[in-house]
Amino acid sequence: MVNALAENRSDAQATSYNPQSAIPHSISINIHPHLRCWLQQLPSPKTRPGMRRKLGLIFLFLLVGLDLLVGGKVLTSGRADDTGQELAARLGLFTRAFQLIRQDYVDPEKTDTKGLIHAAIKQMLAKLDPHSIYLDANDFQDSQEENKGEVTGIGIVVSAINGFITIVSSVEDAPASKAGLMAGDQIMAINGVKVERKTVEDIAPLLRGGSGTVVNLNVFRPSSKANWDVSVTREIYKVTTVRDAHLLESSIAGGSRIGYLRITEFNQPTAAELGEKVDELLKEGMRGLVLDLRYNPGGLLQSAIDTCGVFLPPRTMVVYTEGRDPSTHQEYFTDPRSKQRDSFPLVVLVNSESASASEIVAGAMKDWRRAIIVGETTFGKGLVQGQFPLPDGSGMRLTVSRYYTPAHETIQEKGVEPDIMSILSREDERALLIRRRGAFSSAAEKEQVLHAHDSQLERAVDALKGFLVYSG
Repeated sequence: MVNALAENRSDAQATSYNPQSAIPHSISINIHPHLRCWLQQLPSPKTRPGMRRKLGLIFLFLLVGLDLLVGGKVLTSGRADDTGQELAARLGLFTRAFQLIRQDYVDPEKTDTKGLIHAAIKQMLAKLDPHSIYLDANDFQDSQEENKGEVTGIGIVVSAINGFITIVSSVEDAPASKAGLMAGDQIMAINGVKVERKTVEDIAPLLRGGSGTVVNLNVFRPSSKANWDVSVTREIYKVTTVRDAHLLESSIAGGSRIGYLRITEFNQPTAAELGEKVDELLKEGMRGLVLDLRYNPGGLLQSAIDTCGVFLPPRTMVVYTEGRDPSTHQEYFTDPRSKQRDSFPLVVLVNSESASASEIVAGAMKDWRRAIIVGETTFGKGLVQGQFPLPDGSGMRLTVSRYYTPAHETIQEKGVEPDIMSILSREDERALLIRRRGAFSSAAEKEQVLHAHDSQLERAVDALKGFLVYSG
C-alpha cells in the first residue's frame, strides 16, 4: 500500500456527496458563434498529406471541449472570468498545444495520447493543493482494496512534505513496520532512483509490486540523522485498525478500571471492530476509556462518523462541509440505529500526526463534551476529497469542500486544540513508536523503551481518575 494523506468521502450517508448528483440529466448545447466559425474554416483532408490524422485529433478535442463546456456550465457557475466563449478559447489553446506535440515533438514514442492526457490531468490537480491527486488504474484499485481492510504492499502512508517523500504512518504488522520504518522517516531513493522533489504519484509505481517481490529503500531519519539502506518484501496483509484493547494495569490506573484502545486508521470495518472491543471492556468492568488517535492519519469519512456513533446519541451531527457553492453544504449524522455507549467517561488522545478523520472524531467529541481531549494540537487537514472514477479505470481525488466541527470551527490549518496540553519528549515519542512496532532492532532500542514513559497517557488517566472521583 502506498497512499497520499488524503480523505475519502463515503457515499453511505444519506447526506453524502455524490458527484453525479450535480450533473443535470439533460442539457441543451448551443455552439458558440466562434466555434461554429472554426468548424466552417476546417480545411478538407485532401488539402495536404497527413491532414486526415490532424483533423481527427481536432474533432476529438472539439468533442472533449464541448463536453467540458457543458460541465463548465455547472462547475464555473458564478465566475465572471469563465464565460462560455473564454472557456472554449482556452480549450482550443490546449487542443492546439496537444496537436503540435503529437505532430512535431522529436521523440514520437513519448507522445502517445494516453500518456499526454494523464500528464495533463496530473498537472492540473497538482496546481490545486497537495491532496488533489491523479490515480492510475492500479493505484485506484489499491485504494479501493485498502478501504476494505486488505492490501498488497509494504504498508506505508506517505506525503510529499517540504520536497521529501515522508512516511506519515507505518501500518503495524505490515512489512515496512517490521523492517523498522516509522512515521517521520524520509525516503531518499527507491531501487536506486532518487525521489527528492518527486510527487506521491511519481513514486507510487516504484513502491508498488506483487506479493513476494522486494523493494530497496534508502531512508533518512531526521530525529537521529541516521541514513541507511533497507530491503522490504511486499506482502498481502490485513489492516486491523482497532488495537491493544485492554484494561490498564493497576500501576497506571490504580483501582479505577480504566480501559485503553487505539485506532490506527479509519476503514470500513473500524466502527464495528470498535463497538465489539468497547463492549468486551464493559463486560470486564471498565469504568472509563482512553481512545488513542495519536499517529492516526485519517481514512474514510463514513468510518469516522460511525466511530462517533459508538459514543454519541443517534442522529447527532458529527461534522458538516462547505464547498464553493452554498448548495454543497452537507451535514453528517450518527446512524439513527446506532447503539449508544455513554455510561462511562472518555478521553481522546491526539498529537500533531492525528489528521483528517481523526480530527473529525476529536472535534465532535470535544464540541458535544462527550470526551476530554488530551495531547497536542492536531495536524489541521480539514479538506474533503471526493474520489472520482474515470472511464479508463483510473481516477482522481479532488478536494471538494472543507470540514467544520459541530461548533462551526474549521479544521483546515488550525487543527483541534486539546483541553489538556501534553507533549512527549523526542526520546519518549520514539520509544512509543518502537513499542507499537512490537520488535526491537537493537539492544539500545529495547533499553530505550524500558526506561521511557508515556506522559500523555498518564495525563489522560489522571483526567479520568478525577472525573470518576468527582462523579462518585
